[in-house]
Amino acid sequence: MKRFISFEPFITLLLIFATTFCAAQELSFEDGKKYILGGLEVTGLQSYNEQTVKTYTGLRVGQPITLPGDEISGIINKLWGLELFKNIDFYITNIDGDKVFLELNIIERPTLSSVTVNGVKPRKVDDILKDTDLKKGKKITESLIANTKNYLDNKYKKQGFLNTKTSIIVAKDTSETNAQKMVVNINKGDKVKIKKIIFEGNEQLSDKKLKGAFKKTKEKRFWRFWKKSKFIEEDYENDLELLSDKYAENGYRDARIISDSLIKVDENNIILKYQIEEGNKYYFGDIDFVGNSVYSDRQLAAVLGIKKGDTYNGVLLRERIADDSKPEPADVTSLYQNNGYLFSSINPVEVSAENDTINFEIRVIEGKETFLNHIDVVGNDRTNDHVIYRELRTRPGQRYDKSNIIRTIRELQQLGYFDAEQIKPDILNPNPNEGTVDIKYNLVESGSSQIELQGGYGGGGFIGTLGLSFNNFSIKNILKGEAYKPVPMGDGQTFAMRVQASRTFRVYSLNFAEPWLGGRKPVQFSLNLSRTQQFGVDYNNSTSSRIEVDKDRGFAITGISAGLAKRVQWPDDYFTISHSLSYQLYEFNNYDIGLFNFGNGKSNSFAYTLGISRNATSGGRIFPRGGSNFEVTAKLTPPYSLFSNKDFEALRDRSEELTLLEVQQGGLSAADDAELEDIDQQRFRWLEYYKVKFKGDWYTTLVGDLVMRTNAEFGFLGNYNNDVGDVPFERFFVGGDGLGNFTLDGRDVVQLRGYENQSLTPIDPLTGQQEGGLVYNKFSLELRYPLTLKPSASIYMLAFMEGGNAFNNFQEFNPFQIKRSAGVGLRIFMPAFGLLGIDFGYGFDEDLRPQSIGNGPSGLQTHFIIGQQF
Repeated sequence: MKRFISFEPFITLLLIFATTFCAAQELSFEDGKKYILGGLEVTGLQSYNEQTVKTYTGLRVGQPITLPGDEISGIINKLWGLELFKNIDFYITNIDGDKVFLELNIIERPTLSSVTVNGVKPRKVDDILKDTDLKKGKKITESLIANTKNYLDNKYKKQGFLNTKTSIIVAKDTSETNAQKMVVNINKGDKVKIKKIIFEGNEQLSDKKLKGAFKKTKEKRFWRFWKKSKFIEEDYENDLELLSDKYAENGYRDARIISDSLIKVDENNIILKYQIEEGNKYYFGDIDFVGNSVYSDRQLAAVLGIKKGDTYNGVLLRERIADDSKPEPADVTSLYQNNGYLFSSINPVEVSAENDTINFEIRVIEGKETFLNHIDVVGNDRTNDHVIYRELRTRPGQRYDKSNIIRTIRELQQLGYFDAEQIKPDILNPNPNEGTVDIKYNLVESGSSQIELQGGYGGGGFIGTLGLSFNNFSIKNILKGEAYKPVPMGDGQTFAMRVQASRTFRVYSLNFAEPWLGGRKPVQFSLNLSRTQQFGVDYNNSTSSRIEVDKDRGFAITGISAGLAKRVQWPDDYFTISHSLSYQLYEFNNYDIGLFNFGNGKSNSFAYTLGISRNATSGGRIFPRGGSNFEVTAKLTPPYSLFSNKDFEALRDRSEELTLLEVQQGGLSAADDAELEDIDQQRFRWLEYYKVKFKGDWYTTLVGDLVMRTNAEFGFLGNYNNDVGDVPFERFFVGGDGLGNFTLDGRDVVQLRGYENQSLTPIDPLTGQQEGGLVYNKFSLELRYPLTLKPSASIYMLAFMEGGNAFNNFQEFNPFQIKRSAGVGLRIFMPAFGLLGIDFGYGFDEDLRPQSIGNGPSGLQTHFIIGQQF
């Protein structure tokens, strides 16, 4: 006879004992009988080892055991806790004297062999399986099925699919032992939209104002494509707080939402209804400061900016005390934290309300002045510590200053070596008693080196480009083989080389920059070497598919420049002053194509450039979110003509006379042509000019991640001596993508989308050709929105409006006479390849090329952007 013990209260066991052995002995229902465990058998197992289960129960043959008793109950609860079995039973199989023999019968839960998810896109299935932990071998329980169903229902309801219904079906899998297949059917239905929002009880604030307070809860309107009207419960709850804030901003501090209800119109539409009690309008009364000793009442009141008699504004009061929405707020809390009082606490307290006036006490607990203890940086796997520490505005022993932490984040972002979105400072080990705190900066390295590899056909031949730019280079390790990973990195230097070649031209450049010359102060040293060669074309023997090059004719520029740039402390420490000296040698060999004043000879340019810049942008180089960046430069050559005895007026007059004759006759005699070249050689053997440029960018975060960039540019090329005239080099060519990868003559190539490249360059009245402008200006407005800002790739889209123009001289210059355009674009920044992008711009005006006059607007133009500055 097999005796049964269930896992429930052991009354059943007692009854069995009572009825079986009542004749031989008396049993108490309160007290069990003691036995010696003679044996234990485990039955019903399919996938588990019997000995493993015996060991887990803790029962050993020969041990004393009380039946019924807490020991068996504890074992059953312990096995249930594993959630591996769906039934657990103990049986008495035999009693021999004082020995008892037990059987543990177990029914295992089935395991999950496979999962099929229906109703969602295939690419979403893996995420669902990961979130719900539905993986092969998982034990199938009722709670697993219920939790999975609830999770999926709630997941899609949060996305606006309020009618989501999930069903889960399991079926036996005959191909495996004790396994079941699972099918998850998700029916999301359509997103539920908000058809209407109704307010009742509002008399002081209109429905329009209250609806405008909602950030994400919006009525369905056909014209609102930028803000969806789907109902999402989390957004709905957050917007309820904004509704209360709207009343608090207008003096109604007692306003409350009595009730809010969701009315179902049909499967796809709902109505939101709010019952509001507005209460009375209040005003600020007396505002007293209590507990302040570091700052006077007048100083704190100036920062608070709220006066007696002002309409009560609870939101403004909260922001003036502590504004967490801005990185650098002008509030009372920041005033203390920017001056060493990290542990300060500022709390506004209503002390009385008289009629419609509320009196406040601003209670200040200043705490102990705080100093920085330990400063740590983690996450810099490639960049050496000293490169980072020299940019830190926080040093051990310094007084705590919140603004210095924010400035440090900005400086680290500007380096470009780290993911700007993941630079996070942690405030550690705050000790109010000792007045100390530690800071740890968490960094994530991003690629700082770039490769440019391009190839294509243009001008009748193949054009190839190879460029390497290492923006975190280490020149001191250039001879250490173990440092090449793949090149010596980590010292913050820049090393770049570039080669571009075709059958008709070659360009070589080499650049090096050390941002901290000597390692002690932020003085940048830069050195640039370049060589450009352009060969003549034999048009008589050239075809549309192949150009014949005449290497006996050509033009070359050899250049070298060196510069120093230093950060200064005045007017503030965002300013940099730079100085550079440059020399260019222009060499012409039978290269008379009309682009320059002469086709044979040489010109020399020795110039000094002074630059003043201020870079106070925030958010990183790739996608700035705030601040400004402007630069003013003046490039000057010596006024050689002041020290010369030549009659430049006569030379100029004769040059203009011969040029006009050339235009009228379509050419010059050999003698006149030689004379003209000789004259221009005398005028421009040593170039003399001054060139002034301004460029400013301003960034403003409008809402969320939407950023507005405004830009203004201006350039002017002048001369010291009108008799010498304006130099034929260094001019401004406006229009197109702005890429000046191959510029022959030191020209500035200015981007103005919606027009073909350099098509807004004015026509010289004497020659009738586009020889470059002497003055230009440009204005731009861009709206930028990021799609992703991950280290592997940063992508943002943009919309732009811009206008600009170039002019022959300053007398013709009119800043309002601009060529206008508008369009959209996309930018992709990948660390290995730099910035890539495409713009579609529409030009609303004619360009300045002779063939375009009278043909109407420039129209739609496509521009491909490669390697352009951010």
